Order: sequence, then C-alpha cells, then structure tokens
Amino acid sequence: MSNADALEIQSFAAGADVDETVWDVLVVGGGPAGLAAAIAAYDAGAKRTLIVERDKELGGVLNQCIHNGFGLRRFSEELTGPEYAGRFIDELNKRPIAVALEATCLEVAQDSENAEAPLVARVVSPTLGFRQIRAKSTILSTGCRERTRGAIGTPGDRPSGVFTAGAAQRYVNREGEKVGKRVVILGSGDIGLIMARRLTLEGAKVLAVVELMPYSNGLTRNIVQCLNDYDIPLYLSHTVTKIVGKARLEKIIVAQVDEKRAPIPGTEIEFDCDTLLLSIGLIPENEVARTAGVELDSRTRGPIVNESRETSIPGVFSCGNALHVHDLVDFVSEEAEEAGKAAAARALGKTSSAKVVSIRNGARVNYVVPQRVDLGTAPEQVSFFMRVANVFQNKRLVVRAGEGGDVLKEIKRLRVAPAEMERVVLDRAALEDVDEIVVSLED
Repeated sequence: MSNADALEIQSFAAGADVDETVWDVLVVGGGPAGLAAAIAAYDAGAKRTLIVERDKELGGVLNQCIHNGFGLRRFSEELTGPEYAGRFIDELNKRPIAVALEATCLEVAQDSENAEAPLVARVVSPTLGFRQIRAKSTILSTGCRERTRGAIGTPGDRPSGVFTAGAAQRYVNREGEKVGKRVVILGSGDIGLIMARRLTLEGAKVLAVVELMPYSNGLTRNIVQCLNDYDIPLYLSHTVTKIVGKARLEKIIVAQVDEKRAPIPGTEIEFDCDTLLLSIGLIPENEVARTAGVELDSRTRGPIVNESRETSIPGVFSCGNALHVHDLVDFVSEEAEEAGKAAAARALGKTSSAKVVSIRNGARVNYVVPQRVDLGTAPEQVSFFMRVANVFQNKRLVVRAGEGGDVLKEIKRLRVAPAEMERVVLDRAALEDVDEIVVSLED
C-alpha cells in the first residue's frame, strides 16, 4: 500500500469525505476483541481496515479494570486491564489502521445491489456527522452489558445507592469517586468479587456478597483473593428480597432461597447499608447484529457462528463478549484474531465452503460455541467453548458423532462449574464423516 493510501485511510478519523471508500474490513467496537481482530485482519491482507468506537478512546472496559491478572496466558505475565489494552494499541499504531472515535454504529444493513461491498454501516458522531460506511466484511466486537435491577424485579423503594458493579467500578477507578461506605453485593460474578476487594481497599465496609445460586458465579481465584483474603462473607442460595430507603439506600433484606430459588419465610437477614452493587450477569450487546438480520442463539444471546466466527450473514463476523461472555480476555483476543483473519479472507475473496457440521450441546452443557463447522474453512484443529449447567465432580466432557453416537473425544474433569468456561480441541479430520456432533458431560 502506498503512503498516499495510508494517509487517505488515516484521514477518516479527521473527518475527510471518504463515504465512497470501500473498506476491506470494518470493525465495530474498539475493545480487546476489536483491537485484536483489526490487527489480525490487517496482517492477513485487509489493508483497508477501519475501527469504529463509540467511546473517546480505545480499550473498552479494560480501561477501568485496574486490577492485575490479565495476560497470563498470552504474555506469561500479570498485567492490569489498561496495560493489556495498551499492548494491542501499541501494535495497532504500528499499522495504518484507521480509527474513528466517538462514532456510534446505529445499524449494519445488507445491500444486495452492491456486489463489491454488500454491507453498509450507518454511523454517527459529533465530528463526522452521519456516515454510511461500506465494507466487504464487518466484525461485530461490541462487547456486553450488565443486567440491571429491572431485569430481576427486586421489590422495594428506589433510592440512590443502587449500582451495577461495572458502573461502580468506573466511578471508583476512572472518576475517583467513592460510591458508599457500607456495601452489600448481590451476585458473585467476577466483577462483583473484584469490586468487593476494591471497595475494601478504598475504606468501605463490604458486609456481604449474596448469591442466588448454590455456587459462586466467579472464578475460584477471585473467590480466594477477593473474599477469603479479606474475610468478606459469601451467602450462597440467598437473594435480596427488599430494598429500603428514601433519598438514599438505608437497608436491604436478604433471605435464603429453596431449590426453586424462591425465598424461604423466616430466613430473612437485615443489613444496614448505604450501597447495593448488582453483579447479576452480563448480556452480549447485539442490537447492531439484529439490525443486520443475524441469527442469534437464545442460550448465549449472541450470534450463531461457524469456526471462523462468521454469522448467518455472509461477511458479518462476531467475536469477544458480543458472541458469548468469556472468563479471560486472553480467550477474547485469540477468538478475535481468528475472526479477523477470516474476515480478511472473505474480503479478499479467498474463502471456500464445503460440508457444514452442526454442533449442539447435550446433557449438562448449557451451550457450545461455535455452533457449526464449515470444513471448507476450518483449520486442522477446531476449538469449542462451552459452559456446563451446574457444579459437578468427577465427570467427562464427551464429544459424540450425533446423539448417542461414537465417541470422538473425551476429557476427564475432576471439577467443572458454570463460572469457568471449558474448552475442547478436536481434529478437523474427526468431523469429515459426521453431520452433527454433540458435546455432553457424562459420568
């Protein structure tokens, strides 16, 4: 690519009139998935790659995750969230990849009349105004959002002092604001556990972490490092049944739940507190995917994809937490790189299709990603990610050729839990003679 081409690409962020430009790859979202995908796409030959990010800077949620523990798999060292993002931003800056900040993608539509660039993204920003951006391939790396109080219908008053854990994390870590002095956390997801430690270090008193399920929804290392090390009690099989307060939260009522997750009368515990954090789950952000007509999986709430992370719409890819919620950012980066390479191949006309094998979850497994494998584009080894339905001991992850079919692979597990994503790697050759594989957890 010539210097003139590089300058033209870079000029997009400055507001140059390049609506007529046909981009090889458009990346929607500049968090860890978008950064890794854009770099991989460029290195695979997609020299006209553009990232559209709605925030004022790249890095996504990593910018507010100032705790360490990132990058152990990828860099063999512990990094903070900003440091991990910085590694990829540094790599991005070595390449003439265009970036448009404060630019929100409203929708991605299909244009059947434009054979060269069948996808058009409609984007708005304070500096660029309204733009229609055409691309040969589009990668949706829009991340995820938190579930709120309204999603679980907790009864009671509506005072200030009730935050999602991620919102509290941003206030404390990026804005330098304290959210409260006496805190209860509902939900034992990783963000909630990390915030229990963070608020303790900031001088707040974390009274308890309350979890509806009979097991924690966070990684074991976070249970140990964020709760046990600070003597913060964890109430399993409990939930908040009432929020009390006028202008500011005054107290909450917590009760034990039965096997159907219904509160048990007479088990109520009252906590005097001024802050309640909600760490009650993450939902893949897929409004843009819906506008494109992408088929979504009701279990993951992300797109249905093949091994290249290509969705039901040719040329539209999905990766990272927009596809399914990950435990480790290292897996996000790895998955995004695969999507970036495949998006570049699609843009450059280097793809081919062959037999498609469907993948589905069996007994005791909640979901499997990807949901299909195209043997025309699959690598020699295909990775599958999944979450189990409960905490189990001494089981086997079994991959079969169809329901009750021959065993293609099995892995013994001493312990599995929904909070920790499982991964199985299967040789492509094992898929050539089957139409469907089923992944189950068996005795």
